Amino acid sequence: MPKKLSKQPTLTGNTPASLPPILKDGLPLPRAIVFDLDYTLWPFWVDTHVYPPLRAANPERSACVDKVGETFAFYDDVPSILHGLSLAGIRLGVASRTHAPDLGREMLKQLLVPPVSSVLDESSLEGLGEKSKKDKAGKPRKAIEFFDAGLEIYPSSKIRHFETLGKRTGIPYNEMLFFDDESRNRDTESLGVTMWLVRDGVTWNEIVDGIKEWRRRRGV
Repeated sequence: MPKKLSKQPTLTGNTPASLPPILKDGLPLPRAIVFDLDYTLWPFWVDTHVYPPLRAANPERSACVDKVGETFAFYDDVPSILHGLSLAGIRLGVASRTHAPDLGREMLKQLLVPPVSSVLDESSLEGLGEKSKKDKAGKPRKAIEFFDAGLEIYPSSKIRHFETLGKRTGIPYNEMLFFDDESRNRDTESLGVTMWLVRDGVTWNEIVDGIKEWRRRRGV
């Protein structure tokens, strides 16, 4: 049964999150973390619920409005997650089989991620080196700019998506962690990827649990 369009996060007035200690504990981290889009990074199906063209919904461009006036944004934790994982030196990617790949990319270009100082508590960034200091005074960035491991957004199998990501980055599959909301995509684990199933969008708790599972499988 198709999912109903979820109530959109507002992304305004949120208290900055604290970076989880697991990203600074000195133990191994995945070299790449890959996300699905629909109901993982945002609470809608971009090929079903969104009618282009898109325009900014607010001056901060933390949300978009489509042709029929619906508003769309990331799940609340996503901006701080993108910053936090990047600051920890983890490369980020997307693997989505949406039937509207151009619209998915456009949404990632339209949505801006606030400066790190707006979404992560400054005291929790200690120990992350010069990059965190540089980013504190940064400007909002297009979400698409965070995904330095690549964007595989097109109708296909997630296995094909990961094969392409692996070739592009040179990162072994067992060094990748994948967050997705559909259990059928566990077939990616046949490659050696660790997949963590999210039930209601990605959150910091899901990130921490996914990293713990990735470490468990590596005997860490």
